[in-house]
Amino acid sequence: MEKEKSSQSLINSDFADVMFNRHSVRVFKPGVTIPREELQEMISQATTAPSACNLQSWHFVVLDTPEAKEKVKPAVMKFNYPQLDTASAVVFIVGDTKSHEVYRKVWTKVYEEGHITKERLEQIFQTFLPLYENASKEFLTLDATIDSAMVGMQLLLLARAHGYEANPLSGYDFAKIIPALDLDPERFVPVMAIAIGKSDETPIKTQRYDAKTLTEFR
Repeated sequence: MEKEKSSQSLINSDFADVMFNRHSVRVFKPGVTIPREELQEMISQATTAPSACNLQSWHFVVLDTPEAKEKVKPAVMKFNYPQLDTASAVVFIVGDTKSHEVYRKVWTKVYEEGHITKERLEQIFQTFLPLYENASKEFLTLDATIDSAMVGMQLLLLARAHGYEANPLSGYDFAKIIPALDLDPERFVPVMAIAIGKSDETPIKTQRYDAKTLTEFR
């Protein structure tokens, strides 16, 4: 992804506005279509997020048709129906517990592009790869969840930068949602969904806890 191209596609590049004026929108304007090319661009931009050992343990399923939304509806809690029904698109972000299986391919490309030496490549393979190949399912699940949460936050902000509003949600049956998305439950774990569209409501501006009461300096 070229930085010049990505920056030009942003409607709002005011970081302070994008971040501090972000509020969760649960009702979106009907009839608003987000081109799939733009949705793909937002996702591609979001994947600049950091990830453990550069595993990029995330996977995206985009629902932007009534039929696709209806299929997952039985697994979604009813209080999240407004977002599901009215959003232009709902992006389900799931963690991939087998992302390490393509680890060699990812880092070999980094080496071939001249970003690291052959010695560094071998060091990466000998240090990090065995850690994941021998890891427990619990370790891989937590790792993939953290990665996916970081890319999800970036997608929330990028939606605003593209001129939309968004709402993160995880109000669904975790045991049912992966099969409802036609994914392998042995490989993928649910993390969050992000509803994206044009706002059709005035969002509630909630208050934050005083960060001083939640912070310790040592």
